[in-house]
Amino acid sequence: MTVVLPGFLDAHVHLALIDPARLAAGGIGRVLDLGGWTPAADELGDYASGDRPETRFAGQFVGAPGGYPSRQAWAPAGSACPVAAPADAAEAVHRQAEAGASVIKVTLNSAAGPVLTADTLLAIVTAAHARMLPVAAHTEGAGQAAAAFDAGVDLLAHTPFSERLSDALLGSMAGRTTWISTLDIHGWGEPTAAFHVASDNLSRFHAAGGRVLYGTDLGNGPLPVGLNRREIAALVACGLSPDDVLAALTADFPGRPGAASVDAASGTRPDRAGTVTVVPGDRPADSDDPAGFINWLLSAHAQPAHALPAHAQPNHALPAHEQPARALPRPDLEDLRS
Repeated sequence: MTVVLPGFLDAHVHLALIDPARLAAGGIGRVLDLGGWTPAADELGDYASGDRPETRFAGQFVGAPGGYPSRQAWAPAGSACPVAAPADAAEAVHRQAEAGASVIKVTLNSAAGPVLTADTLLAIVTAAHARMLPVAAHTEGAGQAAAAFDAGVDLLAHTPFSERLSDALLGSMAGRTTWISTLDIHGWGEPTAAFHVASDNLSRFHAAGGRVLYGTDLGNGPLPVGLNRREIAALVACGLSPDDVLAALTADFPGRPGAASVDAASGTRPDRAGTVTVVPGDRPADSDDPAGFINWLLSAHAQPAHALPAHAQPNHALPAHEQPARALPRPDLEDLRS
């Protein structure tokens, strides 16, 4: 038997630093670029042909003047959009929306420089929500995850790793925010202290009912282009069941409630089944064998739905709700140890 699922989503990638044509062979059919990349129309490619994954992007990093990542060596010129005051927020959001962004990314990294003031961050979130755009935040440094939550941010681009969050805060966040996992960037197979902090936070967030999206920060260091065994194993270790992992992989692109799902290139509503992920063989039935489930997942490949044989249909019995790459010769995209 072959299992056909909605195209697996990596909800945190940096397409400028990888070869996106390699993603389909690794099972990834959809990506959310969160790296300051604003593509030309032809750079989005044609996911219907299988040349590139179905893509959404955030546009520029929106942050405080002189803040992360504007002073990082890896950040290309023009990848940051500084916002000095609440009065500047609407224009910054407008600029990203006009470029085709379907999510706004703000940076709150007190370890690397100044961060947005509370009133400026709130103004950015308000302006984005007025356009039905979700807001994702890179949070780093004590108190930054809480600041993002207080301002109404919808997604955390990374599981918080700077500090252990309180159970009370996690419980509140579980009711309103979505976390993108990105656990494996903390050591790439050699877990660091930040990996353990992030894993503890994610385990408790998940137990509290929080929604998790699979995401890897692909482009940041030696990560595989395609499904990442270590990321999936870390999610399982945090208490996600195989069904939870599939939900994290097959989730819709992030969006505000009531917002239309719109293709960034054409401005049209895409076919939800435009890209599918195909996993050969039966899904392992032994719930006590996570390695078998992960091995099964890692055999997946993505392709346009129209390329399936006529008799093949997505497997609706499985949840689909709210789901060594080349060594890069440039600095890590998001230096989480800065």
